[in-house]
Amino acid sequence: MSYFKNVSQVKYEGPNSNNPFAFKYYNPEEQINGQSMEEFMRFAVSYWHTFTGEGADPFGAGTAVRPYDHLKGMDLAKARVEASFEFFEKLDVPFFCFHDFDVAPEADNLSETFKNLDEIVAMIKDYMKTSKTKLLWNTANMFTHPRWTFGAATAPNADVFAYAAAKVKKGLEIGKELGSENYVFWGGREGYETLLNTDMKLELDNLARFFHMAKDYAKEIGFDAQFLIEPKPKEPTKHQYDFDVATGLAFLHQYGLQDVFKFNIEANHATLAGHTFEHELHLARINGMLGSVDANQGDTLLGWDTDEFPTDLYSTTLAMYEIIKNNGLGTGGLNFDAKVRRGSFDTDDLFHAHIAGMDSFAIGTKVAKRLLEDKVLEDFIADRYKSYTEGIGKDIVEGNTDFHKLSAHALEMGTITNNKSGRQENLRAILNKYLLEATQG
Repeated sequence: MSYFKNVSQVKYEGPNSNNPFAFKYYNPEEQINGQSMEEFMRFAVSYWHTFTGEGADPFGAGTAVRPYDHLKGMDLAKARVEASFEFFEKLDVPFFCFHDFDVAPEADNLSETFKNLDEIVAMIKDYMKTSKTKLLWNTANMFTHPRWTFGAATAPNADVFAYAAAKVKKGLEIGKELGSENYVFWGGREGYETLLNTDMKLELDNLARFFHMAKDYAKEIGFDAQFLIEPKPKEPTKHQYDFDVATGLAFLHQYGLQDVFKFNIEANHATLAGHTFEHELHLARINGMLGSVDANQGDTLLGWDTDEFPTDLYSTTLAMYEIIKNNGLGTGGLNFDAKVRRGSFDTDDLFHAHIAGMDSFAIGTKVAKRLLEDKVLEDFIADRYKSYTEGIGKDIVEGNTDFHKLSAHALEMGTITNNKSGRQENLRAILNKYLLEATQG
């Protein structure tokens, strides 16, 4: 059966198209840095929001209308696999991502749960044999069930730690089975609510022990996917240990894991941490740790993770600026960890949302590419820091000075009069110009 009868095939038709089921700016064949857009941007569909999301919120039941709503258990899981690969084919998307319990229901015991997973994973593998869509990353859900109330690898209960290890062990095996290019660790409840009852040192040590064991097991079974940490400051936990990129970097270096992991950065998580999306991307990039991206956006009027599809062209442009400077995302990609709004409940809305997101990032890519080619920001920044290329500045950078020499220089130079304007407003106006030119073709 067809689950998406109103859609035949989403194709690129250009900015003048009025077809709601066509790309206006995302042209999979257009070249970016020597690769096609499809190869460079590596878009992925999130299984959880797209196929298991019901449109519920804390104040109301789900609104989503799906053709498999009448099914339950494994029958529902199988129907979602069928629907997902129809969706992937019609959207012509190269990747997808999932948590273990997105694809198969959790049973009463771990053994039965693993049997459910084995059956559905075998089904997914069969579909992948004739599909272009590959697995960008998989992960384990260790935040929904009550057993994870106090965390997984950081839980005060050693039995919970062991249960988490069993799930990740299985997840790594599934990743290898399906040819996943990455494996994500998102510590949804790896944190604390109050220090009054928390041994933070033990919890962080245990989290590091867990990561080292995961690394060792992946090597044992020959699963060479990139490990990714996905930072988030809060929600559901009050304070999560993977707060942001800077916190994650400190943790990885503290425990000797900096060569094992990179970061999977989510836009909405960045804003929850009080940062911009591009700040987190930039910090990861300059430290050689930018691995993959969850492409979404939040609502500035709301203080929680709204996971909206990305349509903010400023954000997509500045994000792609960092990604292009990073020479792409390697084995990572742009995963739409985003959900349609509760009022967008038809299956057609799933296509509209992904088209909007892919077009928005395509525009951002075009603008970022031109900015870099014209060296608009690069030249301005180089000129702003020019004093570090000569004289005392060059000595500072090359380590050829000390406080004695610097103090002597300061005493001789008198009043500082050579500061230059940062010209933020002018640079934003230039960015506007490039954005308008890109959308006008």
